[in-house]
Amino acid sequence: MAATDDEQLFGRDQILGRLTARLDEVEAGGFAIGLSGEPGVGKSVVQARVAEHAESRGFTVLRAHGNQSETHLPYAGLHQLLRPVLSHVDTLPAQQRDSLLACFGMVEAGQVNPFFTSLAVLELLVECAGQAPVLMSLDDLHWMDRPSVDTLAFVARRVAAERVVLLCTSRSASQLLGDEQTVSWIELGALPDADAQVLLRSRAPDLAPGLRDRVLGHAAGNPLALVEFGAAWQSGMYAWTEVDDDLPMTARLERAFAARADELEPPARAVLDVAALDDGDDIEQVLAAAAILSGVAVDRGTALPAVELGFLTIAESTYAIGHPLMGSALRQVMSADRRTRAHAALAIALSAEPDRAIWHRAGAVAGRDEPIAAELERAAGEARRRGAYATALARLERAAALSPDPQDQAARLLGAAELGYELGRFTQVEQIKARVTRMALRPRDRSRLTWLMGVFHDGATSDPAEVRHLVDLARQATAEDDVELAMQLLFGAARRVWWRDPGESVRREIVGAAREVPLAAGDPRLLAVLGLAESLESSAPIIEQLELWPADGGGRAEPAALLGIAAFGAGDFVRAESFLSVAVHELRADGRLSLLAEALAIRAWAEINLGVFDASRSAAESMRLADETGQRVWAGTARIAAALIDAIGGGWNPRHALLADAERTALQLPNASSSLLAGAQLVRGLGELGAERAEQAYGEMLRVFVPTDAAYQRVQQLWTVSYLAEAAVRAGRRDEARSLAGTVERAARGTPAVGTTIALEYSRAVLADDASAEELFRGALDGASRPFPWHQARLQLAYGSWLRRRRRVTESRDPLRAARGAFDALGAKPWALRADQELRATGERGWQPTSSGREQLSPQEAQIAELAARGLSNRDIAQRLFLSHRTIGSHLYRIFPKLGITSRQQLAGVLTGAPEHVLRQAQSFD
Repeated sequence: MAATDDEQLFGRDQILGRLTARLDEVEAGGFAIGLSGEPGVGKSVVQARVAEHAESRGFTVLRAHGNQSETHLPYAGLHQLLRPVLSHVDTLPAQQRDSLLACFGMVEAGQVNPFFTSLAVLELLVECAGQAPVLMSLDDLHWMDRPSVDTLAFVARRVAAERVVLLCTSRSASQLLGDEQTVSWIELGALPDADAQVLLRSRAPDLAPGLRDRVLGHAAGNPLALVEFGAAWQSGMYAWTEVDDDLPMTARLERAFAARADELEPPARAVLDVAALDDGDDIEQVLAAAAILSGVAVDRGTALPAVELGFLTIAESTYAIGHPLMGSALRQVMSADRRTRAHAALAIALSAEPDRAIWHRAGAVAGRDEPIAAELERAAGEARRRGAYATALARLERAAALSPDPQDQAARLLGAAELGYELGRFTQVEQIKARVTRMALRPRDRSRLTWLMGVFHDGATSDPAEVRHLVDLARQATAEDDVELAMQLLFGAARRVWWRDPGESVRREIVGAAREVPLAAGDPRLLAVLGLAESLESSAPIIEQLELWPADGGGRAEPAALLGIAAFGAGDFVRAESFLSVAVHELRADGRLSLLAEALAIRAWAEINLGVFDASRSAAESMRLADETGQRVWAGTARIAAALIDAIGGGWNPRHALLADAERTALQLPNASSSLLAGAQLVRGLGELGAERAEQAYGEMLRVFVPTDAAYQRVQQLWTVSYLAEAAVRAGRRDEARSLAGTVERAARGTPAVGTTIALEYSRAVLADDASAEELFRGALDGASRPFPWHQARLQLAYGSWLRRRRRVTESRDPLRAARGAFDALGAKPWALRADQELRATGERGWQPTSSGREQLSPQEAQIAELAARGLSNRDIAQRLFLSHRTIGSHLYRIFPKLGITSRQQLAGVLTGAPEHVLRQAQSFD
């Protein structure tokens, strides 16, 4: 199967059979497959044969081809792919449709949302798949523009339930579209000797045996090399020394291609050279530029020799380079002067397309040029407005390269790095930072660089000196009236305190610097810094300011998220849940998935601290989105939350996969380790408590309170202390736990935060001596825990157990029954069984745990079922969860039998939702 043989394929029958067999299974669900291998190995031809097979089986085949010259042109590949089906775009929801069309410049839009664009592509493909299975054929993925690739990666992760197949080629297996769980890669190697000989003989039958052996040896089984070398030597135009042994194969092939191009007359060569540098596929634009370059009239007839030699293919108004190596060869041999003039010609020919024209004007500049750099910077801003962040980044880097002033160059590189942070590109940001570190910077840019040093948790450090440096820079920004930069720097410093505390004096410096910034006392930015840096000490004044804010935080994502963080740090989990629900709603509507994943992860822990154990509400979705957006720390945070919910429900395993993943993240990112490990120890303690291993539970949770332990975290001690007290009572460690609880209570300083009050009231009661315990139990039962079933049930269980052990059997039954019923309703099986054991010890028998239909569902199924029960349509649910509406339909098809129902109308009756009085404020937002 030869990579260039249209009639017969050599040596690829097995792989072709595997691929066509997979296509025939598309009714069972979609998938993504990549073909990798060196240039010329036959990836594109195998892909073409699979596409032919698909068309013969009734598939809709959509094609796109990556082009090195188009990598800076946002959504060029996506436009190629979708052009045949864009007539169906009016079937999409308006928000998605407009975002997609704006990417292609087909409508005006103030802001293009990349995630709504991605969702529009998914829905468009799924609509097409409703009529016939769809094959997306993506050739040379490595040369495709990044916005298109990012969109296709979004789609690839969501086709498992659709009749959609993605088949791509790339020079090497990559993670551009996702990991091995998303894309299966197949490497095409060299042809076996026998197939290589047959291929060469079919193309060059008259080669002398000795020359044939030399060609076979140097081609090393590469099909394109066999064809090209065979043709070259057969022509008699080349001596052996022109393809010397020390040249790598790709260079040999490029030389062969370039030599063939020398046969063309100057006007035809001008067409070819312009095409090699062009970033589009419009043949008329190429001909216009070629006329400028050559100085003579050029038409399609002029290009015919290049077509006959296989360099170009022309179909109606479009053209394509015959093979990527041809374009590479032409660019390699082009002189600097020729390249500059060709770019200049293209810039003139593309004057009606400013974004493309400026890129070619930049290519026509021999040295540095500030006006062109400034234009590129403006074009970067336009790309960012359209949601093409990767393209904006590339333009800023190019603008930096053209900047005559080194400080302008550094500023533009920092802008590119900030975009890289938003895109989650750790390696690229690190590379830019390494360059900028050695450059002369303006003071503001020096501060931007320092902030960038810690934006990824991988690169952040909680070293006191480093945190103080951030504070010093923030003070400098304040002195220069740069409030936004000052608060950005202080928020970065405060977040480092949360992940790994650098000490009291550093915390005080952050708070002091924050209070120097000329902001109102209730400014969300200030409250968030205080909530992270001084969660315990500033809790009361933070809550005082939060009480002045409406429950919706003003209804905008940024302030609501900051207020939610402030409330969360201060221990006011009710307000945190409310504010974060507003942020979640707004971020979801905007499709800002990175920030959405973070808000969901924090909200999951606010819910857990309120006793709401519903993985589908926040934790599971946060985990999925954080994985998708590459946010390892937030993914770990969500995994720990999901593992805790499993432990409460009785699904504990010391080797729980989600917990193990999160702990690995903590060890790999040591500067975020204490917060993650503290959460992990709480989960382990709860798991051991549920398994009736109180001593082990106490030992696991004790680590959070030991200053020398990696899991030590002063704020999360408040989350843990009541469970530590529960374990201590059952393990006979009451005195030790009483001392620890006293230390935590003193640190809390009388805060009115509901989460802190609940934890301390419980701890005081269960750890008290007999003389004061009953009064403390009764006070706690009427105290802060009263609206929260989980916390109230824990008190009832502890109080009932205390009464029974003092032989007040009859009195013990009422609180024990109440606890058992609440635990059962909450799905906390180990605690319900323990309450039942206490009741059995009083002589009461006959209880059986209830079973909720919701328990049969995965977290994502439960989330879909809840939304459907609230009356949302499949399309509404799909847009909310960034899935296709057909995927939602498939999930509901599986959900109904699990719940023993046949219609959506029955859903509300079989689902047990979160306690309404706990989440009442949030329901209208989320």
